[in-house]
Amino acid sequence: MQRPDNSASSVPDALIVALEALARRAGAAILEVKRGGIHAEAKSDGSPVTAADLVSNGVILEGLTQLLPLVPVITEEGEDGPKVLANPEGDFLLIDPLDGTREFVSGDPDYTVNIAYVRGRRPVVGIVYMPEKGVSWVGDSRADPSAAWQIDDKCIWSPIETRAAGDTLAVLTSRSHQDPATEAFLQKISVSELVRRGSSLKFCLIAAGKGDLYPRFGPTMEWDTAAGDGVLTAAGGVMLNLNGQPFFYGKIQEECRNCGFMAMGDPSLAATIF
Repeated sequence: MQRPDNSASSVPDALIVALEALARRAGAAILEVKRGGIHAEAKSDGSPVTAADLVSNGVILEGLTQLLPLVPVITEEGEDGPKVLANPEGDFLLIDPLDGTREFVSGDPDYTVNIAYVRGRRPVVGIVYMPEKGVSWVGDSRADPSAAWQIDDKCIWSPIETRAAGDTLAVLTSRSHQDPATEAFLQKISVSELVRRGSSLKFCLIAAGKGDLYPRFGPTMEWDTAAGDGVLTAAGGVMLNLNGQPFFYGKIQEECRNCGFMAMGDPSLAATIF
């Protein structure tokens, strides 16, 4: 796998900068709603939704109308879902305007704004923004070599890349979604550190070289993972399904439901896991 380009000449292009700024605007809208108080309602699938989810969604859709007017958009808060996608092999966007609503409602800072650009059924651009910290992570795999950055609360862009795995692993798991399969898997590998975090932050920490593996056996949706996957892949990592095969998006027949996966910073880990 081609390593990301972390040279001084590796700079984001205008689209990447604009998408990152859009995620920040959506995050600002979330914080504005939060200041007025949080009230959650249950959607038809039982998951929570708040006014912040909807406001963020509106900000993102308005911005994408200007930036990428011809690219289909699948968003968690949209009514049409994958119906907007006539051809999963073509370009499309996957949006989660507030990933980690449970964390948001509980007052935990581990929620994010997720924007992913998918091409050839893989996320070639990923934007993950953490409103509470003013920090974002960006990955761009449209060109070879890929590039990834972390952007701090002063909007300073710093290149990031994954790290080589050692004999023991720093493993990240979900804070809100624990299951017996994950606990059983953890007993089979050498774990040096176990970190439980919410939302797409798990992908980003691995992308920045602060973790090694994120195993997920429980269900997710494509908009939950695409942006984080895009950041991780651009930083030198890989996301595979539980058979060790490439992880694809645009699963129309499954209504964008994901199977389980392994997200790892060092692709060579796959040989020991599968």
